[in-house]
Amino acid sequence: MGLALFLVCAVAALISAVRAAAMALPGRSQPWPDHLLRRSAATLGWAAGTVYALGLAGVAWSEAEVGDGADSVPAPACRMGFDPETTEGLTHHRASYLPLRFDCVREDGSVYVSDPDLVWLNWTSAGLALTAALLFLGMHYRTELRARRAAVR
Repeated sequence: MGLALFLVCAVAALISAVRAAAMALPGRSQPWPDHLLRRSAATLGWAAGTVYALGLAGVAWSEAEVGDGADSVPAPACRMGFDPETTEGLTHHRASYLPLRFDCVREDGSVYVSDPDLVWLNWTSAGLALTAALLFLGMHYRTELRARRAAVR
């Protein structure tokens, strides 16, 4: 499911980016700044969805590996690539989908992150979504400002 969402968002982001780049070509639709803002906001929104879906697929994959055959408990994501001192006393894991996290819990209650890449995925998707929202609000603010100027004249 996460990979399908990733593919849909990636294709939509690519289409939106091409549509935003088309604003540089002659014969662009008018008023072009409004269309550019709208298309850029759509591109960034779809890109945020793409990055989040990629991380979602990673967390779901790590969650699915638990209890799936021999040597699958505790979570393989918590054991692979870590030194024995880090994984010593590992009891269970905690998965979170918002924000994306896959934490490994030891007997003493201490926690370590199984995949540090999820941190940058969280920040990147949040940054892209915030930028898309700001462009969307800027587009509406621009329309409101234009309407107020027309009412004054």
